[in-house]
Amino acid sequence: MVRTFGVLEKDVAKWVGVLSAIFAISQCITAVPWGNLSDRIGRKPVILTCLSITMLFTLMFGVSTSLPMAILARACLGLGNGNVGIIRTVVAELVPERELQPRAFSLMPLVWTVGSIFGPAFGGALVNPVEKYPELFGNSRFFKSYPFALPNILSGIFFIVGIVTGFLFLRETLESKKNKRDSGLILGDMLTNMCCGCGRKPIKHLRHDDDESTPLLRESRTPAESTDKERKKSNVPIKWTEVLTFQSVLVLMIYAFLGLHSVAFDSVLPVFLNHPTQNLENNPDVNLPFKFTSGFGIDSQAIGILFTLNGIVGMIVQFFIFPPTAKRFGVLPCFKVAAFIFPVLYFLTPFLALFPTDRSRQFATIILMAVKLSAVVFAFPSSIILLTNSAPSVRVLGTLNGVATSVSAIGRAVGPAALGGIFSIGVRAGYMIIPWWTLAVIAVISALPAFWIVETDGFAGHDEDKDNESAGGVMVGDAEQDSPPLLEVGNIRPENTAAPIEASESNGKTTNDRSVPPTA
Repeated sequence: MVRTFGVLEKDVAKWVGVLSAIFAISQCITAVPWGNLSDRIGRKPVILTCLSITMLFTLMFGVSTSLPMAILARACLGLGNGNVGIIRTVVAELVPERELQPRAFSLMPLVWTVGSIFGPAFGGALVNPVEKYPELFGNSRFFKSYPFALPNILSGIFFIVGIVTGFLFLRETLESKKNKRDSGLILGDMLTNMCCGCGRKPIKHLRHDDDESTPLLRESRTPAESTDKERKKSNVPIKWTEVLTFQSVLVLMIYAFLGLHSVAFDSVLPVFLNHPTQNLENNPDVNLPFKFTSGFGIDSQAIGILFTLNGIVGMIVQFFIFPPTAKRFGVLPCFKVAAFIFPVLYFLTPFLALFPTDRSRQFATIILMAVKLSAVVFAFPSSIILLTNSAPSVRVLGTLNGVATSVSAIGRAVGPAALGGIFSIGVRAGYMIIPWWTLAVIAVISALPAFWIVETDGFAGHDEDKDNESAGGVMVGDAEQDSPPLLEVGNIRPENTAAPIEASESNGKTTNDRSVPPTA
């Protein structure tokens, strides 16, 4: 696409990098404001707004006829693409249970992997349809003028499907906005009833997170009083000291460096695979095992096949291996193992070019790419779970995930550009090990904060626990009552019974004793 803008051949790679970097930089600028806005007005409206903005500027990018127009479209795409962190927030609020988090947080990377496999294939097949499919588009003046529009129009259709689906079926997860009337859900119920007669039935007098296992007397506040309290909390400005706790800052550092070295590796690896091979025998420029500049010398089609096979392996690991492993051994141990796999892989990467035959080199590369992607599959969801559980309160989760998106965008923008320059320096100096060992050092540094991370049980209930501890009783509206819990183990008082709750006498004070069984 960049070549069609009249850019010199030697500058094509530079402007392709600029188009990639401008998106990440723009996303970094607006991710925190989008996350903060979702903490105030709700997750659903922000997600739908971001999807709509992204759809519009995706279409604009497809009809770009000049380099400035393409750069503007990519910048606006980044400015409006604040939904990544917010969607993670929705997943965290829907699944606060620690044992279910690995399965839930592995779905987003799985979807990303599927898109990364099939997206480039569809894009390449649909570019310039007038020449590729003359029987269908040969007479189209529009596609003659805009040869890159068709794949972006297809992307726009996917966006429309996502927006409509979210409007009709996505429930708001922000606590203070849960009980508000949602016209989209109502319309979705009506359409579901009309199509299959299996629409959701409204449930009255229950909170949105109630199910058949929820105690009937879990809390003494009525739904209206609980909603009022959450609304008051949502109106209190969020302080940065609440968002950037010691634990969250540690995870954010890891997350930023993880994006930096992982994306840098993925961007420079094709260059290494395409780099010409070098005569390793009787060559004064070669002094094994460290001084050499040999690559693999394989073409782009073979590289594409390698990445496709790698993506399939990643899908299997994401869906079938990561969730049970994280559930059995814990998220933090899995993250630590993955974090220290990265530097070992980066250290070994340049030596793959020393294998004697093309087949052995490619086989070793497949293994290395599979292990690296498996480490990514474990590291990214684990870091997201650790970040989610480091939040001191649910109400700061959107802002925290916005910060995570921003720092990750910085890493994804800086990493490929920096490593590409280091790769060129290493080749000129005659040492292919320089860029990869630099990446290994960065990976080691990024793994060190993991030793200070404490794995918690999650953010769910932190606010209520603090309220109950500080009150010493039950909050009713704005008043504090010194009444005992209505539901305790062994202390149940049905509404139609006048029997008192069992108590134990100790030193003249009456206290609820959970260890004493109820009397007949």
